[in-house]
Amino acid sequence: MALIGILGGMGPLATVDFFERVIQLTSAAGATCDQEHLPLLVANLPHIPDRSKAMLKSGADPLPALLAGIDMLNRNEVDLIAIPCNSAHYWYDAMRARSRAPILHIAEACVAAIARGTRRAAVLATGGTLAAGLYQKILERHDIEPLVPSGPTQQHIDACIDAVKAGDLDASAAELAAALAEFAARGAEAAVMGCTEIPLAARRIATPPMMLIDSTLELARVTVSYGMTRGWNMRS
Repeated sequence: MALIGILGGMGPLATVDFFERVIQLTSAAGATCDQEHLPLLVANLPHIPDRSKAMLKSGADPLPALLAGIDMLNRNEVDLIAIPCNSAHYWYDAMRARSRAPILHIAEACVAAIARGTRRAAVLATGGTLAAGLYQKILERHDIEPLVPSGPTQQHIDACIDAVKAGDLDASAAELAAALAEFAARGAEAAVMGCTEIPLAARRIATPPMMLIDSTLELARVTVSYGMTRGWNMRS
């Protein structure tokens, strides 16, 4: 039996959100019973040190813990790995080199979902992800101008992420709305939610001022597509 591994816990709510999206998308694709869903092994590892702080050189290195998570999934012989944490992809090459299975790339999946013809896209992410240029580089390869947040806008984004991690989704939505308003004033046509906490806040905003690209959803879409095209949902 093929098995999809999820390296999660960064954070726990984002991992649950990703898991739920996979199930919903599989149902939408025609699954009608337990046996028609995709086999998933979830490694929820919240002890992994803060990725953004490490990228900004102000925290412990998470790579040993990330590689230990990959080793755990290797031991369980997974056939594909998805990591519902954008910042963790700073160490993508090291994890891919350690993994026996292919690892999907969340930022590649997210940027590929932006509507053709979009010229300017805001990047909503942790400070570390922004400093690493993870999304900026991929957007530029797609001929899309990345709009990075000003200092005050980033404060709203950081507060949004922190509020989700603390379970206060109302506060997180208010912070996100403020950030989106500032990006709209700068001419953003779309915004990539390059942190898997942010989509949880976005669902509480009834009418966002631009198209929002959900990194959690897009990673779930490519995960489901990968598994179902190979028959891993046991239809046969």
